[in-house]
Amino acid sequence: MPATMTRSARPLRVLYAASEAWPLIKTGGLGDVAHALPNALHTLGADLRLVLPAYREVLRQVEDLQILGWLDLGDGSEARIVQAWHPAFEMPLWLVDIGELFDREGNPYVDPDGHDWPDNPQRFTRFSRAVALLGVDTLETGWRPDIVHANDWQTGPVAAFLHEMPQAPRSLYTIHNIAYDGQFDHATFEALHLPARWWSIDGAEFHGRFSPMKAGLMFSDRINTVSPTYAREIQTPEHGYGYAGILQHLRHKLSGILNGIDTRVWDPANDPHIAANYDCDSDLEEVRHLNRKALLEALGAEPQAAAARAPVIGFVGRLVHQKGIDLLIEAIPKLVRQTTVRFAIVGSGERRYQARLEQLRQRLPARVFCYIGYSEPLAHQLEAGADIFAMPSRYEPCGLNQLYSLRYGTPPVVRRTGGLADTVEHASPRALADGSATGFVFDAPTAPALAQALRQALRTRQDPVLWRQLQCAGMQRPLGWEQSARRYLELYRTILQDKRP
Repeated sequence: MPATMTRSARPLRVLYAASEAWPLIKTGGLGDVAHALPNALHTLGADLRLVLPAYREVLRQVEDLQILGWLDLGDGSEARIVQAWHPAFEMPLWLVDIGELFDREGNPYVDPDGHDWPDNPQRFTRFSRAVALLGVDTLETGWRPDIVHANDWQTGPVAAFLHEMPQAPRSLYTIHNIAYDGQFDHATFEALHLPARWWSIDGAEFHGRFSPMKAGLMFSDRINTVSPTYAREIQTPEHGYGYAGILQHLRHKLSGILNGIDTRVWDPANDPHIAANYDCDSDLEEVRHLNRKALLEALGAEPQAAAARAPVIGFVGRLVHQKGIDLLIEAIPKLVRQTTVRFAIVGSGERRYQARLEQLRQRLPARVFCYIGYSEPLAHQLEAGADIFAMPSRYEPCGLNQLYSLRYGTPPVVRRTGGLADTVEHASPRALADGSATGFVFDAPTAPALAQALRQALRTRQDPVLWRQLQCAGMQRPLGWEQSARRYLELYRTILQDKRP
């Protein structure tokens, strides 16, 4: 029987729940996954509905709206459920419309000052309750899922609500980053009229607070995360953020599946954002020069600096401790003194790192180029225009930028952690000799270790034949979602075959 078919010979039905999905609304990797994975599953034959909060920004972009009905959320509130369509998705979108919670401008999780919206517990608990009610077809649409697939803390309570319902569908909970768990206090728990039995060590109580993350872990039929290495790492005190013991206890239902990337969006041969399109058969040195020049011009470089052929090390990401941006900032001055390399950095985050980058840019205006903020076109231009991509993360559940870098022939320099360890083959003498090397991997989360790896990359780049081999090895890797989507279908099938506890 095909993995996308049920015993009744109809397509496998999946209700995929997330708090963001590109291009409708995105703050990080979850948004990319919630766009690409459902589409890949649809291509393989699954029958899906993608359920999202009806944020104002989302409602502006969707079309063909149809009201499916209203859900009584059991706490005196209700949610209007709207079906909609968008060209980026192959399946219907189900939007949970609770105006007082989601009809606001800005970031879906934080206010304009960067603080969590104070009503986040209400917003995402009610969203999770609505998802569970859709999972048992409370609206009698005639479509009932076999699997409800929830993602991160914002949908952690979905499985707990399903646990309260008779004949509920099976559930999968995906951890994209266990460091963010959405905790709130007991007074809020009571105000949300949640079942008292959830406030227990065997439920979702976590050190005197309620943890939506723990709700997902405890009540889901299976748990997965976004790389095999991260699945192992979160069972350790260093990376488990207090959940290591719980995950060790639940390891029988925990696994890791690597993310893919949307190779239609991230394709150097057809990317509309870059100056010169290319593939592995192109003159990679010349197209890199053209794209490097366009990148530096976009970042404000003077014409002479932009046209120089000295290499560029790039970074795109959040300017936070996790991403190791402090390590890169510390390494830059010495590398500038010792080499001809320039740095191109695109990102936003903690003000202290933004300020330090601005200071570096002012001190080294011909060597350090920055854009504080996020720009999708600039992210593409950097992948095509940088010679080397730096990703010194202290931890990285999967990571997407190293995959984009491989796809664009921009060898990444990464720390050996999470999905970075699973996706980048270090340029050891043996790997270079057999052609399997795709980048550079270092171990210690220190600026000297990062600088040493970057110097190794710069030395390797001086050998044009070896460098081209390294670039093409990354560009030719299968990085799309098909393989990962097939593994999710296998996991769904396993869940359906599991005996209920």
